Amino acid sequence: MTTIKQALQQASNDIDRFEAKLLLAHCLGVNRTYLITHDRDELPPSVLQQYDRCVTQRVAGMPVPYICGTQEFYGRPFKVTPDVLIPRPDTETLVDFVLQATSDKRPHSLLDLGTGSGCIAITLALENPLLSVSATDLSARALTVARENARTLHANVQFYEGNWFDALLSESHFDVIVSNPPYIHKEDQHLKNLKYEPIGALTDGSDGLSHIATIIKNAPRHLNRHGLLAFEHGWDQAMAVQDLFAQTQLWQDISTIKDLAGNDRVTVARLA
Repeated sequence: MTTIKQALQQASNDIDRFEAKLLLAHCLGVNRTYLITHDRDELPPSVLQQYDRCVTQRVAGMPVPYICGTQEFYGRPFKVTPDVLIPRPDTETLVDFVLQATSDKRPHSLLDLGTGSGCIAITLALENPLLSVSATDLSARALTVARENARTLHANVQFYEGNWFDALLSESHFDVIVSNPPYIHKEDQHLKNLKYEPIGALTDGSDGLSHIATIIKNAPRHLNRHGLLAFEHGWDQAMAVQDLFAQTQLWQDISTIKDLAGNDRVTVARLA
């Protein structure tokens, strides 16, 4: 029989040791501390077989969150599948900004465009109960994941299927609109390492700015007076996004916020 310690040692020959622990903890349904305190325990054959499959998937390049089926975001576990992007810590910068911008103890309506797993919309709804949150996505499969996350985490979010604003009624208006759109340039080398994630949620197949431009153009029809529009974008896209805002002459207070690593991450503007 193979012990926990032996299984981890074997897996660590092929994958990162921390990831080896995450995967084994997932297979056992325990936390990583359990692995330390029970390292001499023998693994049942069924668990060892499952673990071997998980390690093989990781060796092939599949991200750990897809193998385990969950990813933590803002301290909460979100279900993820290959139909949605894996939530990343950088996106918490966008959440932090919105929470600060809506911290005046008044009700606000908010729209999350391209919600994916729903991590932004659901987190905002849970962190600020005064927010009335709606979310759209073009992918029916992504919305299935988002709705399940909302149910599991007990978040009140209204979901709509469609391309950006097409999912909404023409009279729908919001105080805040946010989006983490596909912004990666088609030639960006990072795309090669993201082959398991939905390509349409990563890049527009062009310069990474076309969806941002579309949202900036159409957002005024769905924003209340002096409403906010905020995007997550690439570390090198801040000036380009600011220029897109400035070109329409409909926006004011255009600014960019850095993430925890000091990179430009979120650009915001207020409808004039």
